[in-house]
Amino acid sequence: MTEFFALVPAAGFGARMGHELPKQYLPLAGQPMIFHALNTLCSCPEISTVFVVLAPDDKLFHTYDWSRFGDKLQPLFCGGGKRSDTVLNGLLASELEPDDWVLVHDAARPCLTQAHLAKLIAELRDDAVGGILAVPVADTLKRADANDRILCTESREQLWQAQTPQMFRAGLLTQALQNAPQVTDEASAIEALGLQPKLVLSEPTNFKVTYPQDLLLAELLLTQQGK
Repeated sequence: MTEFFALVPAAGFGARMGHELPKQYLPLAGQPMIFHALNTLCSCPEISTVFVVLAPDDKLFHTYDWSRFGDKLQPLFCGGGKRSDTVLNGLLASELEPDDWVLVHDAARPCLTQAHLAKLIAELRDDAVGGILAVPVADTLKRADANDRILCTESREQLWQAQTPQMFRAGLLTQALQNAPQVTDEASAIEALGLQPKLVLSEPTNFKVTYPQDLLLAELLLTQQGK
């Protein structure tokens, strides 16, 4: 029987936040930021296990109390230098069946909801390829030159902004990441195999915390969600 698993790559540092702590451990709404993503994933009844893939020398993870998640949360200390390395190492260490579904989610997307997860799983569980949460690009896009002068305005028609989770079969995703190790997201690796992942409409609230000012917005959204 095909099962659903989540995998959270959390071996990076997040230098753009300008903080001495790795981004995933920055305080947010009374918890380390990564807690909120793990809480949502572990609370999803469809997901059997949530693997969080950490740097081999991570000393911070076990300083927090994760007991509320029980055995559903499984840390793997095998993260790599790049996101793609971390995800691939996590897939290999988790030893999943090739047909199992894996939902790869950013540790820095704390505002993921159960509704987002339910929609993604419902739309993709019978899909031949898999897909990702995403939102259509709403802003006008400008292409710049080396001096930050506008070269032209790009059409935003049929352009989408990728989010996570990105949901693919474990065997296919492993093959794709081994084939294209330089990608910045899982869908790009699948695309490199000549396949076309499906775009599942999400919401802008499922954004990635990248800069310090993003923390305030995330805290406001988490408060509204009652987390």
